[in-house]
Amino acid sequence: AAAAAAAAAATKKSSFTSQNVVKKQCNNYNVAERSSQQLSMALDTQYETTSEASMDFETIRKLPYRQLQKYCKDRGLTANGSTAALRTRLLEDLGLVTGRSEECDTSGDEEICPPDEIVFVDESDPDFDFNALVTEIQEKSSMGHWKAAVRKLKQLSKRYARPDKPVPEQTFIAVLEACVANRLHGARASEPARKIMEDMAEQGYTIPANLGNQCVVNCLGNGPNGSHDGCGGIDTALAMLAAMESSPSGSQMITVDTYGAVVSALSLDGAVEEACLLLRAMVVDHSFTPPLSVFSDVAHAAAKAENMGETVLQVLSLAKASGYILDSIASAQSGRELLASGVIAAEQMNNLPLGLRLLTAAAKAEGCAPDKGDALVASTSSAAQRACTLIHRRAIDTAVKDDNWKLAVKLEELMVNRSLTPSTSVLRKVVGVCVKCEKSKKATSFLLEWIQRAEDGKAEKPPLSVFNNVVNACEICGEEELTLVVLDAMKKVHQSEGNIVTTNIALKRLAKQGNLMAVEGLIIGMLQAGMEPNVVTYTTAIGACVKAEDSAMAVEWMRRMRSRLVMPNCYTYNTVLAACLDGKLESTIRASKVATEMLQDIQKELRDGLKGSSEYTSVIPDAYTKVLARSLMKQLRENWRSGEINMQVAKSTVRVPLLKLVDFDKSEAAAEIQKQKETAKAQLGEDAQLNSEELNQDLANVVAMAKAHRTMEV
Repeated sequence: AAAAAAAAAATKKSSFTSQNVVKKQCNNYNVAERSSQQLSMALDTQYETTSEASMDFETIRKLPYRQLQKYCKDRGLTANGSTAALRTRLLEDLGLVTGRSEECDTSGDEEICPPDEIVFVDESDPDFDFNALVTEIQEKSSMGHWKAAVRKLKQLSKRYARPDKPVPEQTFIAVLEACVANRLHGARASEPARKIMEDMAEQGYTIPANLGNQCVVNCLGNGPNGSHDGCGGIDTALAMLAAMESSPSGSQMITVDTYGAVVSALSLDGAVEEACLLLRAMVVDHSFTPPLSVFSDVAHAAAKAENMGETVLQVLSLAKASGYILDSIASAQSGRELLASGVIAAEQMNNLPLGLRLLTAAAKAEGCAPDKGDALVASTSSAAQRACTLIHRRAIDTAVKDDNWKLAVKLEELMVNRSLTPSTSVLRKVVGVCVKCEKSKKATSFLLEWIQRAEDGKAEKPPLSVFNNVVNACEICGEEELTLVVLDAMKKVHQSEGNIVTTNIALKRLAKQGNLMAVEGLIIGMLQAGMEPNVVTYTTAIGACVKAEDSAMAVEWMRRMRSRLVMPNCYTYNTVLAACLDGKLESTIRASKVATEMLQDIQKELRDGLKGSSEYTSVIPDAYTKVLARSLMKQLRENWRSGEINMQVAKSTVRVPLLKLVDFDKSEAAAEIQKQKETAKAQLGEDAQLNSEELNQDLANVVAMAKAHRTMEV
């Protein structure tokens, strides 16, 4: 009896020792399960730089779901399956140990051999511990003690479950229900729930649809990597989705809200490509109609990233494929955000028609009162407002370049209706294109609206040059009443009768009449008032000489302007040459001398470089100069045919400078000066370019006046 008691005690001690060894080994094997919730912060950046040489068992065990997929794809392995399957696959490929033995190592235990006369008979229930632990798990789950239930379930799976005696399906479901309560207990139960779902899928159990969808949605938050207070996250949600798709029911149990939550979380985390792929799978593969908020989240994330405008267009295409109509989605906040992202992408891609089309679609939406849909889209965010402003501004620039004044005015009206503020340069361009197209009535009404906006504090007051341009347009169109209206408005806004430009406009009116005495008197009055005439003033005075057919006075005015240190430009020379087209030999000789002076000024400009505005100060001949030079050579030919001058003398003296002007475009100097003009224009700011264009327009009007008078001769 004593020997039997001693043997029983030794056996009990050995069994107790073996159980401790097994418990210690199992605890070592499952360290990752206890610490996995602490690895959801900044895992992408932590493991992106992990080299293959530094990957060991512990490193791979801590990798999240998406990183495991990435490394499997990089090594040519299958990237589908549960977290455990991906981890095992990667470990096996790297030749690392995939796990530790769950068998108890009893080699060191002392073998106790009972005497032959003692026989032990085990009459206990072999499944007693299994069933007892299952009952305990059910009790813990029903009480809501999810942590204890998870620990007991893990113990049941490791110690007592066998291939012929697996963990019951109801036990998994009971623990999963305990974890799901209270939104996965603030996502703290995300990892245990994920492990349970993967184990159920591996054993062929059906995951309840409501529990599975709740787990995926509740494990997502607004923190880094889609986590909630460091728990759960996108990787956990993707692993749960993979487990549900591999279960017997497949992806049919996954709802559109579940997919949408994962897509939104991926977008918020900056994984735009993955979010777009999953969104496409929802629409194309599963025929879902995701909420507009899901499309908006993906488009917003793509618009914030660089060089992803095409992705935004793909999202818009998927929204249309889902059944949404772009002309009506602006009635919802998510729809307006989606259209705003499209406008931002259109601006990034410089696709002006697309941006304007999306805003037009927003304007057609109903239910946005008291505002309109396009105004709400433009005010969605500062980025959307900036993109809308730039799109309209570039479109107006294109319209101005094409002399399409109707389109420019319409775009400016749309800017105001969409709560966008046109800059002063934009308003000046719109007025300028109306003036250029000689639309005096529209230019005047637009200017008056601009003045009203300035009084309301919504814009800066129009510059004096804008008033002068509109007055000039009214003079050209013969609108005397409008001229007085604009002059009164100028006096009210600037408390001034005008400046030198205004005087030049009045001078131009006299020049059209060919009244040389009045022109001279007005210029003398300017000098007495301390107002120094500029090149436009003198060119206009020379234009009066064209009307009066007085080439001698034209040359005299050019001499006077040089005496006042005002240098003539190309327009001035053209006007003087036009004044010499009166059929007289004296005028032809004067034109030859003027051409010589022009060539000298050209050489000076080539030597010293261009100073100031290329259009305002340059003396480089243009196409009209060549036309005038040919007409003067034709006039010279008529002079020698009439016997007024010897032909050989005329060809060797008078015609030489005129011929050089005709052939100037073929010389190397023309290419050099054109390069200087482009460089000078590029260095000017936008306002300086506008001022230069306005001055250039004044000079062009003077030359046009000379052209109109000399049409028959030229």
